[in-house]
Amino acid sequence: MSTLSKDNPERTWKSWLRSPSTITPPTKRSVLGNKAAPFLVGYQDTRQLTGGGSDRPYLSSATGNMADVGRWHALPIRAEGVRNSRTARQTELLSSGHQQPEILLSLSAVESKASLQRIRLSPGEKFLAATVKSDHSEEASCVILKLGDNPAVAHIQRNVFSFVGQEGQIHYSTYLGPITESMPENEYSESREWARDEVLFYTSQANLRSLHVYCLTFDKGYPEASLVYEEQDSRFFVELWCSKDKKFITINCNSKRNSEVHLINCFFPSRTPVLVQPRTADLIYHVDHRNEELYILANLGPNSEYQGAVSSPSIENWRLIYSPGQSVKLVDMELFDQHCVILARTPQCLYLDCFPLGNVSHSSCIMLPPWACAVEAVSELHLKGDIFRFKLSSPVEPPVDFLYSPVKRQLFSEEGFTKKVHTDCTIMRTDARSQDGTLVPMTVFHMGSDRQPTNRPLLVHVYGAYGMDLDMAFKPESRLLLDAGWILAYCHVRGGGELGLAWHTAGCLTKKKNGLDDLKACIVQLFKLGLSQPSLTALTASSAGGVLAGAFCNENPELIRAVVLRAPFLDVLQTMQDPSLALTIEEQEEWGDPAMNSSHRDYIASYCPFKNLRPQKYPSIFITAYEEDQRVSLQSLWRYINRLKDVVATYEEVNGKADSWNCKKKRKKGQGDGGKVANTALQAAFELSQFIKIFL
Repeated sequence: MSTLSKDNPERTWKSWLRSPSTITPPTKRSVLGNKAAPFLVGYQDTRQLTGGGSDRPYLSSATGNMADVGRWHALPIRAEGVRNSRTARQTELLSSGHQQPEILLSLSAVESKASLQRIRLSPGEKFLAATVKSDHSEEASCVILKLGDNPAVAHIQRNVFSFVGQEGQIHYSTYLGPITESMPENEYSESREWARDEVLFYTSQANLRSLHVYCLTFDKGYPEASLVYEEQDSRFFVELWCSKDKKFITINCNSKRNSEVHLINCFFPSRTPVLVQPRTADLIYHVDHRNEELYILANLGPNSEYQGAVSSPSIENWRLIYSPGQSVKLVDMELFDQHCVILARTPQCLYLDCFPLGNVSHSSCIMLPPWACAVEAVSELHLKGDIFRFKLSSPVEPPVDFLYSPVKRQLFSEEGFTKKVHTDCTIMRTDARSQDGTLVPMTVFHMGSDRQPTNRPLLVHVYGAYGMDLDMAFKPESRLLLDAGWILAYCHVRGGGELGLAWHTAGCLTKKKNGLDDLKACIVQLFKLGLSQPSLTALTASSAGGVLAGAFCNENPELIRAVVLRAPFLDVLQTMQDPSLALTIEEQEEWGDPAMNSSHRDYIASYCPFKNLRPQKYPSIFITAYEEDQRVSLQSLWRYINRLKDVVATYEEVNGKADSWNCKKKRKKGQGDGGKVANTALQAAFELSQFIKIFL
């Protein structure tokens, strides 16, 4: 196994068995990241055509945007990678009989300023499907290439959501049940969206809604699309996934509180999809398939957490095979031929739970390095694989690759990246007692220094919505702030997903203000610990995290000096009363239905950031807005900014001008993508500079 290092192009891996103390964070890497690859290139393995060998070369990690099947190998690459340079591995492949890589697709021919999302080859390698997404739109295009001696574009399908799930999210490799049809032993679908060479399934997306599944066929010599499934409930969102053994495509219908899965048989794709379990109140489940059985991950355990089951499709036949412990969140599940690997989280650490599928009692627990705060699982392309791949990172440490072998029960990490960058960085995991007595976890980073912690600037992060974890992946601007002496605090308030589904439930609908109480308790506790002070404290949030940040500015402006908001959701009341907006109906299970429910309307009005703006001294606020953002409209942010200026002006007429108060906004092209804003170095530097200079 290998990874590139500065001095050695090959990879060496270090085995880590049980002691987390033997693993240290990665060394410093480029903080600029990789630019989107404007070209898709490919070549054929001529050794297999001439009988020169059957082993397939390994080009890169299985990141989800590379296809490597049989004779054809395709991967995204930047222009200079095709024209001007050749890696040592490429030279080796070409000298072994491979063709010179050729450009299969130029993204500029499909969309301007586009990026490649997914690449999938059909089972017999007759076609290749690639999703291309514009930087200025939520919708993507699916480009179908017909392969062969002269590869060419066969079809472009517009307004496609995705083949295999949402980009950037952790996917559950789950779903499975007894098969009623006999399956050909030596046939399987190699790519996740292809049922067979001439049959491709996809979901369409319009106005942020994905409600339809289509089947695109090429067996008549031209593309022909037919409707397979139509979702009738606007609260649900439809996406496709493929089982690990490539025998089924799953139609996953999900709302904030319910789910329903239908199975498409890849060997009989024209048949009506089979329903696993009808949607039931508060039941969320995911499925995968192995050895003629369904493996189901469902929230039927204590406190409605996820657990595994093997069964026939309906819920009365589900049988428990795994349940996480108390205060444990199940993050991901990966099926292998003979084993199952569970990736789980507690308030203090991440760990792996591995067990043989034939004997669950023989499980092994592997504690992951204590510095790790974020994990990204990389799904294997085959059920027969025996390696679980994942990346660990923290806000101040870039991702490092790990491999776990469930057969050998060994964990491997990159030996070239085991030296810790911030040898003087302190990671503190603590908690704060909220108003109702609930303990709220916090993660704090700071550098050792002679400077007193009370005199250091503090940046507090919060989200607390949709059951999603607060983003703690690596960000270069976080490292820059840490090096400059800042304290970074991450508050895992209720409404988020850090402590599981019950943690989310305790902070949504008519319990949303629990998250606001949690945030106040966290900030006050940081001050009690001697970490900074109100005059040196800034708060940052994005998208739905803007609800708690904006409400906190209204309720406790004296506790912070500055706020940075990216595409923030600030007018909950008016937005949720307008059913014509894209996400209003879908998100009623998170915020409520103020248009039809008076108690919901009164409760939302009690904390809505826009509704509760009033004449008082506010912290300085910097807001980034996006012209083409379909989730948080530019118009709603202008209303908030103008009203904020009015109430501050009213306050200053009576009390005099507030010291150093400022409200700035930055208007950018593009769309905020629900908080997944492009974190370019230039944008990050500009935003951070706005509130850093407040403390000078």
